[in-house]
Amino acid sequence: MDTNDMMQNDPNIVETKEETDRKCPQCAGVMSYDPATGATACPYCGYVEEIEADEDFPETAEELDFESAESTGNCNWGVEKKTVLCKSCGAESIYDALEVSSECPYCGSNQVMDAQGKDTLAPNGVVPFKISDDEASKLFKAWIGKKFFCPKLAKESARADSFKGIYLPYWTYDAQTKTSYRAQYGKDRRVRNSQGETKVVTDWYRTSGIYNEFIDDQLVLGTNRHNSWMLKGIEPFNTAENKTYKPEYVAGFGAERYSVGLKEGWEKAKAAIQIRLRGNITNKIRHEKNADHVKDLHLRTAYTNITYKYLMLPIWISSFKYNDKVYQFMVNGQTGKVSGKTPISAVKVIITILAVLAVLGLFLLIGSVMGE
Repeated sequence: MDTNDMMQNDPNIVETKEETDRKCPQCAGVMSYDPATGATACPYCGYVEEIEADEDFPETAEELDFESAESTGNCNWGVEKKTVLCKSCGAESIYDALEVSSECPYCGSNQVMDAQGKDTLAPNGVVPFKISDDEASKLFKAWIGKKFFCPKLAKESARADSFKGIYLPYWTYDAQTKTSYRAQYGKDRRVRNSQGETKVVTDWYRTSGIYNEFIDDQLVLGTNRHNSWMLKGIEPFNTAENKTYKPEYVAGFGAERYSVGLKEGWEKAKAAIQIRLRGNITNKIRHEKNADHVKDLHLRTAYTNITYKYLMLPIWISSFKYNDKVYQFMVNGQTGKVSGKTPISAVKVIITILAVLAVLGLFLLIGSVMGE
């Protein structure tokens, strides 16, 4: 059975796209995306080739209609493993079903895997890497050097393991919101009692109204496989700098398909939007009513004109070892922001606590002396 017959008969086999495995015209080496030039480059001879714009597609990712996407049914990947055929050497590799880009372990060719199943949405945008692995390493050293509670020896000896560049899936949502709200706001006033003592009294009033706000690019992580706290720490991304998805942008980097589907992502987005609206409406009431307090705020929000983008965002992942323990960290591949865990010096923590207690004790002593 030849390769084509095997691919037709086995639904778990996904063929790599030939156009992503670009060969250097000078030395025939496999070319990868280069963050420094924003082009594909050969790591062997240094040849650089610009990524050509496609006249049939816009430069940046288009907003897609949410309701139309929902009608396609299940948007989750839904397969645990798949077999990939490398066109360069013919080798078969087993990949995690969520990976969409990787490197052939046999010949080193870059490959981007086609989506399996008609209900799987494909990314329509990518924010390319701007930070190289060397720059990420320098940013890591600067970041750990500022960690006060990290032991000095750890700062001096920390050496990042080899960086892995990966594109992670994110959803962005746009929506027009119209929120009806009701709440109570309070105004403070000072009153003097019969003993001449002054106290603060709050007078409460009811209010209600309508608040309109357009939400642009509400970001939602499209995977559950990574440390969400750490990923939150490297935000924000400038999603406006996205490019319409082209395989060349992910050549040489890992990439992962979403495990959080479009509908689930929208529920997460609405939860984040509600927090944002609650804060904005609270500030609106304070400003309009010249209020000191706002309580019992109730919201009812309608969402219209909902659109989305499925973007791949760039992240460097690495780790370092200290006292036989591994500490992982991440670097935003667009902005260079670093997030991760570091060792904690118990001695520094104790000294800091004692210093704070000493200062508090000094203030109490001064207060008691002045009160005598």
